[in-house]
Amino acid sequence: MGTTETGIVSGRLSPAEYDRNFSDLHPSLDEHEALVASDRCYFCYDAPCMTACPTSIDIPLFIRQISTGNPIGSANTIFDQNILGGMCARVCPTETLCEQACVRNTAEHRPVEIGRLQRYATDIAMRDNVQFYERAEPTGKSIAVIGAGPAGLACAHRLAVKGHDVVIYDAREKAGGLNEYGIATYKTVDSFAQKEVDYVLSIGGIEIRNRQMLGRDFSLNDMLSKHDAVFLGLGLAGVNALRAEGETAAGVEDAVDFIAALRQSETKSDIPVGRRVVVLGGGMTAVDAAVQAKLLGAEEVTICYRRGKDNMNASEFEQDLAASKGVTIRHWLQPKRILTRDGKVAGIELDYTALEDGRLVTTGETGVITADHVLKAIGQTFEADDLGAIALQCGRIVVDAEGHTSLERVWAGGDCVLGGEDLTVSAVAMGRDAAESINRALAAATQPVVAVA
Repeated sequence: MGTTETGIVSGRLSPAEYDRNFSDLHPSLDEHEALVASDRCYFCYDAPCMTACPTSIDIPLFIRQISTGNPIGSANTIFDQNILGGMCARVCPTETLCEQACVRNTAEHRPVEIGRLQRYATDIAMRDNVQFYERAEPTGKSIAVIGAGPAGLACAHRLAVKGHDVVIYDAREKAGGLNEYGIATYKTVDSFAQKEVDYVLSIGGIEIRNRQMLGRDFSLNDMLSKHDAVFLGLGLAGVNALRAEGETAAGVEDAVDFIAALRQSETKSDIPVGRRVVVLGGGMTAVDAAVQAKLLGAEEVTICYRRGKDNMNASEFEQDLAASKGVTIRHWLQPKRILTRDGKVAGIELDYTALEDGRLVTTGETGVITADHVLKAIGQTFEADDLGAIALQCGRIVVDAEGHTSLERVWAGGDCVLGGEDLTVSAVAMGRDAAESINRALAAATQPVVAVA
């Protein structure tokens, strides 16, 4: 084992245990399984599953194509609406989107496995490097995409297909954004996020410049002077503060940093974790961090959430997954202070909470949970640096139905905009739709003026 200055230990498990613990959560279907699964679809004419998909993929069509032995055609149907369909098949909360809307739930209380079927088709197309798109004739127009996450990649790909040149500027060392740095390792194995980036870039006409941060390495005015349009896919770079005594103690860590470190580790044995871990929060990030802490060898992992089970942003499937891995979820608990010993985490004191006239209040009771590692998953914030006159509301960028901001020639999409849903699939939809709007705007600007007699 290796120890850090906090006393939190890495290398708790054997290499075989790490491999087993972080293996694929939902392995790919084989051909026979895919045919059986696709045969369960009713191929509804007014398919509610399609309406429930933020990218409006023609789900009955792509499933029918699988059922007739045409997975490549199925992948084409998927990619037409969602070029990141492979990742979305892995990480989308299908249980609250398309699969929840599936009419099979009424008949059998078990939906068609839409997510796994989508993965089956897209994996075959990517494995065989099947290219469905060719670039249109060059337009001579250049667009800057700031942020190489799902929204930025989807926007860049659609613009490249239209014949525009795209330069993506991203602050990190790798492209992919949330898909590369923010998803639980067991949901996307074998460097899939980077394979998908490579697939997107294969259209041509897209350049990525890494380690380029807005406000540090360039300004928005720089981009507007060099490019014909700008798309902002900045994501959420900030993390909410706990605002509790002891927050800076050794052993207190942001869950997003913990997850990012895991995603970039080849062996997982170099990632330290405590014996008794407390995760604060009730969303997907909290569950991803808690489950992975357990998979790293933590003896006890507890999620503490200030409201009830029904208020958790994490889906019921994710909550059940956490429980199946030995994670304890406790509700109606709010952090009061981090208890320390010699500057290191020794536990956490929490207030019990309740709803009173619709407001969350503390009851006056407190409890203590022993811990040597505390992970904060209490939400992320948008860092709005160097956005000039762009209108903001509630700390997010205001856009219209097409993703256009209040600033001419600037569009935005993904988690950084007001109404962003913190979902890869929603970010893809926003990036795709903004690209169509940008393309229309650029086309209109090049139309000759016709004199009216």
